[in-house]
Amino acid sequence: MSSLSAVDQLSLLHHRDFRLYWLTRISTTLAYQMMFVAVGWQIYELTGSAFNLGLVGLILFIPALFAMLVAGHVADTYDRRRIVRWSQIGKGACAAALALGNFTGILNAPAIFAIVFALGACRMFDGPTMNTLIPSIVPMPMISRAVAAGTTANQMATICGPALGGFLYVFGPAVVYTICFGTFLLASSIVGLIHLNRPPPSEKKPVTLESIFAGFNYMRRHPILLGAVSLDLCAVLLGGVIALLPVFARDILETGPWGLGLLRSAPAVGAVLVSGALAHLPLQRHVGRILTAAIIMFGLSVIAFGLSRFFLVSLAALMLYGACNSLNVVVRHSLVQTRTPNDTLGRVMAVSSLFSSAAETLGQFESGVMAALLGVVPSVLVGGAGAIGIALLWTRLFPDLWRVQSIIPEK
Repeated sequence: MSSLSAVDQLSLLHHRDFRLYWLTRISTTLAYQMMFVAVGWQIYELTGSAFNLGLVGLILFIPALFAMLVAGHVADTYDRRRIVRWSQIGKGACAAALALGNFTGILNAPAIFAIVFALGACRMFDGPTMNTLIPSIVPMPMISRAVAAGTTANQMATICGPALGGFLYVFGPAVVYTICFGTFLLASSIVGLIHLNRPPPSEKKPVTLESIFAGFNYMRRHPILLGAVSLDLCAVLLGGVIALLPVFARDILETGPWGLGLLRSAPAVGAVLVSGALAHLPLQRHVGRILTAAIIMFGLSVIAFGLSRFFLVSLAALMLYGACNSLNVVVRHSLVQTRTPNDTLGRVMAVSSLFSSAAETLGQFESGVMAALLGVVPSVLVGGAGAIGIALLWTRLFPDLWRVQSIIPEK
């Protein structure tokens, strides 16, 4: 196993196995972001329907709901590197199917939806399992830094991926999907080189209802974890604004597609700044209060964005939005990983990933419904105020979370 002295003195990225993990996350997220720029554009070209664009998000969530029931059990039973590798291969197969459909001219909207469904299942096995690798790569005192560095990798790819996918789309969607296919296979190869300091379980566990729902049961018995995960679900579900950015860009801020692109990138820029700082400045005090403050600031950023009529102010609000959400992600994942036994971690992370996926995809649907009922700006203001109210309410419902001092459990 690699020495950790370089990590202590310089950076996590000097640790061989964490560097490989980081590169895996960069590769798979970059390919995913490129792929979905092409998918979204192609769906709109084929159907001309904004509803179908929203339908893509819901189709991604449906397999996640069912795959979660077994993904955690699989992650706690088999070699986690192998699960991530096969997930990358599965996503690569989806990209290859899209490329082949374009090359042959037989790809249509129903076929794209079917491939997106398969991709959603692969993501559900990939996401929580990828996160469970961190405690087997770095020691516990460095987990919050490692989570932050991993989040930085995700956000960097989220900034670059859409722009790169949009540029390559000029040469045809098949070109984008073919490059995504190669990048997913690259991620599969890199993750196989990682050495873990905790070997995979030697005894395979039978699949039972108890084992499948062990993640739910463990989280229910630990109010700190339940509070952190449910706080993220409720706040992001209410306060999400990403689905409404096209409306703000065109009708309120009166910019063109270039403005929409900048608005879409702004949250990721804020997230990179915060997660990059946290990778070097680990959270050591008042973690529960920091998490609550992050959600309150998240809500305030949503309100500021809803009220803004100036493009630069809106960009700044969205950067704050992404920064606060990134801080929320780092704290939540760190609490889960330091407070869950390794043999249960996969199932608990699967539950956490399901909640995050629900907040993201169902939040898009909720934004559209509220905008239709109340109007675009009032719906955003109500959502921001709701996120703040949830943060304050959670200090009463989950006082143990509010009182958490350190990422590492106090003995």
